[in-house]
Amino acid sequence: MLRITDARTGDTVDAAPARRGLTRVQAHASDFGPSALRVLLVADLLVRALELGGTPVWAMQSGHRGQAELRAAAATLGIRPFEDAHDLASGLGEAQIVHVVREGEDVPADGVVVGVAPVVGAVTSSPGAFRDSLSDPSALRLALLSDPRGTAVRLDTEVLEEAGRTLARWRRAVATWARQPSRPVPDDVRGRLRAAWEDDLDVPEVLTVLRRVETATDLPDGARFETYAYTDRLLGLDLARDLGTLA
Repeated sequence: MLRITDARTGDTVDAAPARRGLTRVQAHASDFGPSALRVLLVADLLVRALELGGTPVWAMQSGHRGQAELRAAAATLGIRPFEDAHDLASGLGEAQIVHVVREGEDVPADGVVVGVAPVVGAVTSSPGAFRDSLSDPSALRLALLSDPRGTAVRLDTEVLEEAGRTLARWRRAVATWARQPSRPVPDDVRGRLRAAWEDDLDVPEVLTVLRRVETATDLPDGARFETYAYTDRLLGLDLARDLGTLA
């Protein structure tokens, strides 16, 4: 069961309803920029984690300025499109509401509130710098995933290049492991992954588990492949992109 910290109270609560039913995840992204994009990414992760747990989700986006540009940037990062909250009536019988908001913005009065710290650094220096960071969207997505959502993410050329190198290495490794006989995800590895993302959506710990799987000497390559493919259902990094490309 996914549990999340409610920014309004500081309490840890269930992100899914106690009774089975629809959960509404609403991303509040007020303008076009990297911090708003991070809000959408956290909402995307929440939707993925809830769906992996079997919870039906209704994903919505609300905002006022720069929404067309923001939606285009989100699509570039592999964030699935959210419905426009201004075009839809509420009250469709959802059993839980989770709001994802940038820290410092107005907090909705209902449901659970998930706070997201801002993005700082070189990509915030100008709209052009932010658009340049979108030239390698998967690396940007990984960089944004690498810090706890309550910690400000510092993005600059060095951070993005390191994320790009990690992503390229993982994709090559996944393509190599795929050549070996498939093996199931080890139970203890699956347990650590689920425990991480169900504990307040701790994606940095999920990435730590992947790094351990990458270098573990006691795992067959087929199990590594299945582990990375399974985890990518949450991360959305297209880790299997290079399958069939190695000579």
